[in-house]
Amino acid sequence: MRTLTVFPVPGREARKFSDSLFWFPAVGLVLGVLQASAAYLLSFSGWPELAAAAGVLAGTVFTRGMHADGLADVADGFWGGKTKADALRIMKDSSVGAFGVTALAGVLLLKWIAVMQLVKSGSFACIASGVLLARWAQVLLASALPYARIEGGTAHDFVDGAGWPHAAGSSLLVLLLMLVFMRENLLMAATMSGAAVAAVIVTGVKSFRKIGGVTGDVLGAGNELCELVVWISAAFSLSGVS
Repeated sequence: MRTLTVFPVPGREARKFSDSLFWFPAVGLVLGVLQASAAYLLSFSGWPELAAAAGVLAGTVFTRGMHADGLADVADGFWGGKTKADALRIMKDSSVGAFGVTALAGVLLLKWIAVMQLVKSGSFACIASGVLLARWAQVLLASALPYARIEGGTAHDFVDGAGWPHAAGSSLLVLLLMLVFMRENLLMAATMSGAAVAAVIVTGVKSFRKIGGVTGDVLGAGNELCELVVWISAAFSLSGVS
């Protein structure tokens, strides 16, 4: 909870940071419920656009914009760097370039459109589930790929100790949470989960080809892209578009 949110939680740190990966989906569910609640409360205003904006922006507020920052850095590095070394150097720079700004604006706009459709249909469980699945996506990326920076970095301890037990354990937790949270529409749950896996595969393949693994920024970018893809898939399913 301390890693993924702004909320202070008492207690000691884990001996291995990677052990916290088991609980990423649970934290995602908490965040998802908060974001869906923000959208739900504002939906009573009769202004779905405002409700959707509240749902999307609440995620940025509750996470200190950590994942959005990762998305911007990855966009700048992947499209601005010709080599692995260039990409990693650009991603480490705290400045945000044109690619990063464009990526952030585009993803936030598309998220807002998708969430607005979910608000209009009253599908607040889908909003929360998208956030849950996005945190699962981070675990899958960390477990499947090596850390890309030889010198280490912010997410090194998470990725270096991650492996199939974390992927399997978090996947089981996701399955249980989705069965409970989306029990009234298991087909939608399967559709959203499939979209999340697709986002992980695309992000992972692109990152491995570009920098040979993942970094904290890549995990953040994967989170943002997964939320987007999952929400869009849910919105399309509800609208009957195949």
